[in-house]
Amino acid sequence: MTYLLPRVLGLACALFISVSMVARADSTVPPPVDLISESFIETVRDWATTPVVLLSIEARNAKQSDFDQTRIDALDTQWRAELKTEDQPLITAVLSNPLSTYLLRIQASSLGVYAEAFVMDAKGLNVGQSAVTSDYWQGDEAKFQKTFPVGPQAIFIDEPEYHEGTGTWRTQLNMAIADANGRAIGAVTVDVNLTELARRAEAGLGS
Repeated sequence: MTYLLPRVLGLACALFISVSMVARADSTVPPPVDLISESFIETVRDWATTPVVLLSIEARNAKQSDFDQTRIDALDTQWRAELKTEDQPLITAVLSNPLSTYLLRIQASSLGVYAEAFVMDAKGLNVGQSAVTSDYWQGDEAKFQKTFPVGPQAIFIDEPEYHEGTGTWRTQLNMAIADANGRAIGAVTVDVNLTELARRAEAGLGS
């Protein structure tokens, strides 16, 4: 694992620099959600259906196919408890897997457009993520309920929210993930920095 440390630190620095460069937005008026264009969505779909994503979801689905709600709730409770302690075996296992490393690289390469990205399995449990989420199970939330159960091409864009910490408007782009046979196997959520998208649009830059 130590050989990953320089790469992870480099990605973290890139994320810090890109976020720091974004000007604070008007906290009362969000940029339009239609900044998330069809081409933007297709770009997300492209990187969200690469082998590392599909194989990671399929492996998790096979391993956890018999998990009932009691087991899922227990894992979610464990995750939330680990957020408050230094002993974090479940969180560490997810953040250190190849999919999470890939998502961190995707987030860093967006230079401020992606504030966060995470992938869920067929149960709504996180398979990989670019940053620590507040919970492990997303199955009771719209990001999952309006994508994976709906169908392999389902897309749900949530309402924008103002992020006080960075002074930016964000919205979540949520999509079902399909395998090579067109069958939904999981879902992806990308926390999109609308403020940065608006800045690029005004400057005539691509997203």
